Amino acid sequence: MPTVAPLDLEGHVVGVAFLKDVPFFAGAAGTIHRLDHGHKTTEAHDGLLSFVVDEANDTLLTGGEDGKVMRISADGTASLVADTGRKWISQVAAGPQGAVAYAYGKTTHVRLSDGTTREFPEQRTVEGIAFAPKGLRIAAARYNGVSLHWVAMAGQPVDLEWKGAHTGVTFSPDGRFVVTAMQENALHGWKLDAKPGAEARHMRMTGYPAKVKSLSWSAKGKWLASSGAPAAIVWPFQGKDGPMGKAPLELGTRANIMVTTVACHPADDIVAIGYEDGMILAARFADSKEVLLRRPGNGAITAMAWNKSGRQLAFGSAAGDCGVVDIAG
Repeated sequence: MPTVAPLDLEGHVVGVAFLKDVPFFAGAAGTIHRLDHGHKTTEAHDGLLSFVVDEANDTLLTGGEDGKVMRISADGTASLVADTGRKWISQVAAGPQGAVAYAYGKTTHVRLSDGTTREFPEQRTVEGIAFAPKGLRIAAARYNGVSLHWVAMAGQPVDLEWKGAHTGVTFSPDGRFVVTAMQENALHGWKLDAKPGAEARHMRMTGYPAKVKSLSWSAKGKWLASSGAPAAIVWPFQGKDGPMGKAPLELGTRANIMVTTVACHPADDIVAIGYEDGMILAARFADSKEVLLRRPGNGAITAMAWNKSGRQLAFGSAAGDCGVVDIAG
């Protein structure tokens, strides 16, 4: 059984991450906790809503109910990226070349490294944002689809349309696919054809008993793991048409206990699976072999992250139960 270093916080854990092998835990109240030779804290927001890792420079980006976007460094120092004056910042994203995106209402804002900010308005509320892995391009999920904007160019967006509410968006690591989580119990995907003028091809990923709230790409981008079922549903993306016509893997199946969070290993085809009862399993894609990482505990697992070596897994729950599982231990 792997060793677990526990940390008991008050309230819901929005996100977890490692910076330079130091685990960080972001609480909904706005405090960022880290285990760095003891338990240390940074007061980042008056109410925290969003949290992502900026891997390019080993920092965190956070958005809050106080209208601020903050950058948190590995030593816990917080610096202001943007202040929108009490707008709720429920979406943040880290992009290439030091770009930071945040969204509220019907507009996505992209702040470039030189301090200039570009705005990209939509017809409907922006529910999710993500940068493409190559080129300065941003996707905004909204009602009835996704808009793709080139940040540096003044031009019309590429609209990927599909009826319904799209609540989150992600690019595949190779940039060939865009996938959204939907308000209904489904994912929707588009294959981005490189040929000029060609239409993106649709991919429907349905059959979930609940909404998909957690997505994670495997290390080489060949698989997309998802929550929303009593197993981790893992779609194959290694073929040229992605998961079209193929069945997903179902890993870590437990009767009537839902998966709430998934986190793919940084090097191997393994996924950590967090459940609504606080349990965590690791499962291997090749043979579905499972290892218990944490027994059922307090609150549903709301966030998980591996360190860069893949030897430690940090987690947080809806009840504030946090910890680091040492796989090597």
